[in-house]
Amino acid sequence: MAATSPTSRLITAAARSRLRPLGLRQQGRSRIWIDDHGWWLGIVEFPSPRWSQGSGLTVGAMWLWQDFDHLAFDFADRIRPAEDFRSEEQFAAVADALALEATRQVEDLRTRFSDLGKVGECLLQRPDRPGYLWESFNAGVAAALMEQPTAARQRLQSVLSEDPLSEWIREAQQAAQDVSAMAHDTAAVREWVRARVASCRTKLGLAGLLSPGLD
Repeated sequence: MAATSPTSRLITAAARSRLRPLGLRQQGRSRIWIDDHGWWLGIVEFPSPRWSQGSGLTVGAMWLWQDFDHLAFDFADRIRPAEDFRSEEQFAAVADALALEATRQVEDLRTRFSDLGKVGECLLQRPDRPGYLWESFNAGVAAALMEQPTAARQRLQSVLSEDPLSEWIREAQQAAQDVSAMAHDTAAVREWVRARVASCRTKLGLAGLLSPGLD
């Protein structure tokens, strides 16, 4: 088994001290911590520089109705660029500062996305951008959940307008077509979302099916 680097050990210690009391869980032995809200995740990552020891901080959210088998930053900010490790004493202070900032960002996300209405408002304010298929998809699903079928179909049309150059794009377009067809039926959309969330949670190894805010 490979030895844990001093940077990872110090980051883990700081994150356990700051993030675990908020209810976040470490993903395995990685530098990723998860804030589980059932149908969406807050994600805290302490990325390492490519060519040196150290860490930065990225915090964001993932919408589980995408039914991915991997974590993804759908809404993210790189909060702090990477700072290099120079000594244990120096980096212990860096790690604690990063973890402390992570707690502030987690609390901000919890407030920003405290209910479906706030999530939908935030996603619908973001314009469609060619090549950013999932932004339009997520906005369309949120609009359908919020009983806004016209807005949902408009945003999902942007997904359908993308060139189907790969299998994942074709799968996303099929999902967009399904939601667009049922956008007038909120109960059907919610059932579709619950099924997708359950599937995604299973793929990600998350316990149970939690869906507060979708009922």
